Amino acid sequence: MSLTRLVAAHIRGHWRPYAASALMLGTIALLTVWIPRQVGHVVDALVAHRIAGWPLLKELGLLVLAGLAIYLLRVGWRLALYRTAYELGRQLRARLYAQLTRQGPAFFHSQRTGDLMALATNDVDAIEMAAGEALLAAFDGSLTLLLVLAMMMIGIDWRLGLAALVPFPFMAYAFWRISNQVHVASADSLKRFSALNQQVQDSLAGVRTVRALGLVRRSREQFITLAEDAGTATFQAQRWEAMFEPAVGLSLTAATVIALGVGAWLVGTNAISIGQLTAFTMYLGQLIWPMFAAGWVLSLLERGRAAWSRLQPVLDAPPGLVDTGDLALPAQVDIAWSGIDFRYPGMNEPALQGIDLTLAPGRTLGIVGATGSGKSTLLRLLLRQYEPQAGSVRVGGIAAPALRLDALRQALAWVPQEPFLFSASVAENIALARPDATREQITEVAELAAVHDDIQQLPQGYDTLVGERGVTLSGGQRQRVAIARALLADAPVLLLDDALSAVDSGTETQILDHWRELRQRHPERSLVVVSHRLSAVMEADEIVVLREGRIVERGRHDALIARGGWYASQWRYQQLEASLDAA
Repeated sequence: MSLTRLVAAHIRGHWRPYAASALMLGTIALLTVWIPRQVGHVVDALVAHRIAGWPLLKELGLLVLAGLAIYLLRVGWRLALYRTAYELGRQLRARLYAQLTRQGPAFFHSQRTGDLMALATNDVDAIEMAAGEALLAAFDGSLTLLLVLAMMMIGIDWRLGLAALVPFPFMAYAFWRISNQVHVASADSLKRFSALNQQVQDSLAGVRTVRALGLVRRSREQFITLAEDAGTATFQAQRWEAMFEPAVGLSLTAATVIALGVGAWLVGTNAISIGQLTAFTMYLGQLIWPMFAAGWVLSLLERGRAAWSRLQPVLDAPPGLVDTGDLALPAQVDIAWSGIDFRYPGMNEPALQGIDLTLAPGRTLGIVGATGSGKSTLLRLLLRQYEPQAGSVRVGGIAAPALRLDALRQALAWVPQEPFLFSASVAENIALARPDATREQITEVAELAAVHDDIQQLPQGYDTLVGERGVTLSGGQRQRVAIARALLADAPVLLLDDALSAVDSGTETQILDHWRELRQRHPERSLVVVSHRLSAVMEADEIVVLREGRIVERGRHDALIARGGWYASQWRYQQLEASLDAA
């Protein structure tokens, strides 16, 4: 869809405010062309001594009323139009947000956060202006131009009108050349603003790393360079846009000189009166707005086209996950991975091969293995972040794609290794899934996650703001806050994706003890623990060991130790490491 079709569809859906704005602009144009004609009549009457006193005041009063009406109508059409244009911006931002929520990890691997933020701000603003200000300015300018030219040609003298139009073809050619440059410069400006946005986002998100590695000066220099590039690109775009004004000024100056020369000759031959020449000169002055409007409209449209060319591919990108399911979850939530084969997009080697696993309600599954063995991938398939190339994931006996996506994810409380905390209070972060939770409920899950004592030590306790991405908390505290959030969600299945990696062994034991207590009160709730630390899974009902995407060992802890494979050797190594740390 082109920008023209987008704007046309928006106009069809909101034709009333556009029609009202057009009507007001039409009235403005009529009043605008009436004023010079009325002034010309008054001038001729004054020269002929036909008007004075009250009739003169009456004529002048009509001119004042016309000016006041023009002012009020201009306010009115802007109010009607901008509200409608902002509605288009709201719709585009809503579409963009909805599109982003439907995308999977693969989409975000190819997109930068700064670019997406720029699309939702600068680019949508440019499209808003194209659909609002540019459209009505084009209508206003065109109507005013036609009426003024008609009054010049028909109402005064066609010879004088044709003479005054001689410079205008040269102005049209200049506009065409300038508008092409504006499009290129605007696209470059938007692109460089996105790069600057990305640099700021990266620097703020990784401020601790930047400081720890002594990269503050380098980061500042990169920012200055990108800011200068963005400023230069914006200046280039503005410079080309500014070229419209000299083109208009030169053309109107030439037109005025020609009109005065030809007009003086026509007055001398009594073809027109002095009042008519005065009115014609005023009409030339009124051509300033249509000419400026043409340049302004071209500038706004080119910026809108450049912005739409960046936004449209994101809006039209196929969703990474299609929610076609219409079934709700059954009461008993068991999970089965059956014959799973999966390869990440663009990768040659499979991430999972021939996986067959089941998790009955109320059971605990432990998943261990070396880095890159496919542990987290199993959970991502369950969460439907990706779809397997072969096999199926079934939840409650139903294939995952047949379930409503919201129902599936409400049944799964997922805690990743690097949890995301919002820039809000600790209590608000814990209560994310249940905003109506009481402070007692929040405190209860915080105790289960062994983070209550840590929260009590914060300056405002549960009301302490954690900062961007939870920057004021340690890694272990962030993980435990995320675990508390998952527990408060009260989902049938809890997924811990190496979510205890940043806590010490004592805290880990405390959390697992609390989980066992919770299981006694809710025996139907299941747990999946992905961990490098084997102590986190030693009491699981089943433990599977992954290697290069395959299950190479499975069983309970004691059986795996007796088998003497990878699990047993890793267990001995970790126990030795723990004893050395204790010493």
